[in-house]
Amino acid sequence: MEEKNSKSKPIIVIKYGGNAMVSENLQRAVLKNICTLKSQGFAVVIVHGGGPFIQEILDQVDIKSEFIHGHRKTTPEALRYVEMALKGRVNGEVVNIINSLGQTAVGLSGRDGKIITAKRYYHEHNDNGNITRMDLGQVGEVSQINPRLIYLLLEQDYIPVITCIAPDKDGNSYNINADLFAGSLAGHLNARVFGVLTDVDGLMKDINNPDSLIREISLQNIKQFIDEGVIKGGMIPKTEACRLAVERGASRATIINGKKPEQILSLMDENQSIGTTIKL
Repeated sequence: MEEKNSKSKPIIVIKYGGNAMVSENLQRAVLKNICTLKSQGFAVVIVHGGGPFIQEILDQVDIKSEFIHGHRKTTPEALRYVEMALKGRVNGEVVNIINSLGQTAVGLSGRDGKIITAKRYYHEHNDNGNITRMDLGQVGEVSQINPRLIYLLLEQDYIPVITCIAPDKDGNSYNINADLFAGSLAGHLNARVFGVLTDVDGLMKDINNPDSLIREISLQNIKQFIDEGVIKGGMIPKTEACRLAVERGASRATIINGKKPEQILSLMDENQSIGTTIKL
């Protein structure tokens, strides 16, 4: 891992997604508060996916999506349109809004500057002890990280906005789960905070009871909460991303509600009790 400049600002990596990406007003409010963090002296890196926009463009070109145990199988043809949605639409919109708010953003994918080298991801399904390994096509996972370009951009006061497309060592492109992409990167950058935007207030013991919000968990608790069904569905990759980030070098990870943009301003304040924080 490269050493970052000792004079560099504290880094915050934000996984941007959910409703905050779909609603135009919410999108602007969220990005405005992210820009405020930048103005307060933090180095900001944004990672995004774009599930709703991917489905929209695949529907337009009549490419049917096949899901295997919740994972989208991606053909080489589909990947071209996935990248069109992620890099051509979502990434460009985010960069444009940030620039209009007075900061300067640079749109990237994992292939730029060889930031991320991917490898093919095989989904393992456990059916009563029988493990089935499934090939999901052009779906990848993070194999290597080269942060040099990100550090250069941060040193020059830019906000890198990165989408989760990356090639393997032979140049074959893959779509990587944006949560895991972001968590891996946050760990490698030794982020002060890894912030994950969701559509709920954090991890809850009872999704219907706001008072059941879990304020803080350790890495050791994650498996227990998954086994108990407290962490389930879309929260599993988000929590796994937080685990990756903290295990690999981030100081802490916090899951917050992207529909409450004001929570973003509290991400760097350890004394503010927002969302669910994951620590060692």
